[in-house]
Amino acid sequence: MLERECFLSEILGRRVFIRTNRVGRLGDVAIVETGKLPEVSHFVVERSFGYPTLLVPWSKISLISNTEIVVGDGEIETYESASIEGHILLKDHILDKKILDMDDHEVEVVYDVKLVQQNDKLYASEVDYSRNRLLRRMGLKKLANWVAEHNEDAAVSWMYVQPLPDRLGTFSGHVKLNVLKENIHDIPPVDLADILEELDTHQRLAVFNQLEAEHASDTLEEVEPRVQRELIGALDKRRVAELIDEMSPAQAADVLSVLPADGADEILSLMHHEHIARVRQLIERHDENILLFSTERFIKLPGSTFVNEVMEKYREIAHDMDVIMYFYVTDISGKLQGVVDVRELIAAEPRQTLEQVMTDSIISLGPEETLGDALRAFTRYGFNALPVVDEERRILGVVSFRDIRGIRPRL
Repeated sequence: MLERECFLSEILGRRVFIRTNRVGRLGDVAIVETGKLPEVSHFVVERSFGYPTLLVPWSKISLISNTEIVVGDGEIETYESASIEGHILLKDHILDKKILDMDDHEVEVVYDVKLVQQNDKLYASEVDYSRNRLLRRMGLKKLANWVAEHNEDAAVSWMYVQPLPDRLGTFSGHVKLNVLKENIHDIPPVDLADILEELDTHQRLAVFNQLEAEHASDTLEEVEPRVQRELIGALDKRRVAELIDEMSPAQAADVLSVLPADGADEILSLMHHEHIARVRQLIERHDENILLFSTERFIKLPGSTFVNEVMEKYREIAHDMDVIMYFYVTDISGKLQGVVDVRELIAAEPRQTLEQVMTDSIISLGPEETLGDALRAFTRYGFNALPVVDEERRILGVVSFRDIRGIRPRL
C-alpha cells in the first residue's frame, strides 16, 4: 500500500477518494504519542468551501499511490468531524516550527517529518531539518539533490523530541529536543550561500540571523550581489559592520561595492577595520570598466585545428601571449564557440580537433561590466582568465586574474 517510508510533504495535498468517489485532498496527518514513536491515528481531509473536514482513521486507508489516497469503505458522513481537538497535527503543530535544544537555544527549523510503516501501522519517526527537504517542498528538486549530495543528513529521531502539551489547541510553540546544539550539523558557507539564494526573503533572513558572526561573514562573501544587497538592507547596520570587519580588505570591498555610495559610507563609518582607507580605494576602482584591464594577446584558434598541431607548435603559438593557459575557439567572424584548458589539451587524443574537446558552456564577462564584477566572477568560479564578449558573442579581449589581483592587497 505504501513505501516502507516517506515524508509528510510528499503526501500532503494528494487527492482522497472513498472507493471511487473523490472527496477532497489530504490536509494534515494526526498522531498520538503511544510509545517511543508516535502513531498516526487519522488523515485529515480538506474539502471544498462549505463542507466539513473529514477525519479518516488510519485503519480505513486502503491505498496510497503517487497521486491519490483511497479510503476502503464507509460513507462520507461517517468521517465528518467538527473538531479534531486533542490530536497532534504534523503540518499544523510540527512543520516549520523552530527546534530548540535542551538549553532553549534555537538551532533549526522542522522542514519535514519522516513517516515509517511497520506492521500495518504508520509512525512519525524523525523530524527533518535538512535544507534539501525545504528545497523539495519549494519544488527545487535539482538543487535539493545537489545539497543532499554535498551535506550530511540532518534529522533527529522522534525519540529525542520532548512530549508536546496534552491540550494543543492552536499550538504555536516550538519543537523541543533532548539534544544539545553541538549535535546539529553546520552547513559550509559556500553551500549555505547556494541555499540562501533560492529562499524567499523571509526565509533567507530567518536562516541568516541564526548564524554566528564568523559563519555569517563567510556566507555573506559567498552569496551573489543581489542577495548581499537584500541581506545588508534588512540587517542592523552595526551588525553588518561587525560581519564585514571579519573580512580582508579585498573581500570587504567586494561586498560593499554592491551598495549605493551612501550605504557603503554609513557601514564604513561603523567599522573598526584597520584597512578602511584601503577598502575605500578598492571600492572606487571596482567601478572601472573591465575592458581597461583586458588584453588582446590571447590564443585564438579555429575549431578545426588538430590537438597535435597545437602541441607541436605550442611554444610558437604562445610566444608573446599574456594568457597561455586557455585556447579560445572562434569561428571565422570571431564569435567565441568554446574554450580548451591546456590540461584538457594534454589529455586529448592527438587527432581530435579543438571543437571536439572544447567546453562550450563558457563563463564570460560583458563589455559593460566592471572590475568589481570580474573579481566576484573569479572568486566564484576559480578560473585563471575570463573572456570579454559582446552581445553577438564576439570575443573582445581576455582578463587574466594574475593581472587584476595586483589591484588587491596580498592576503
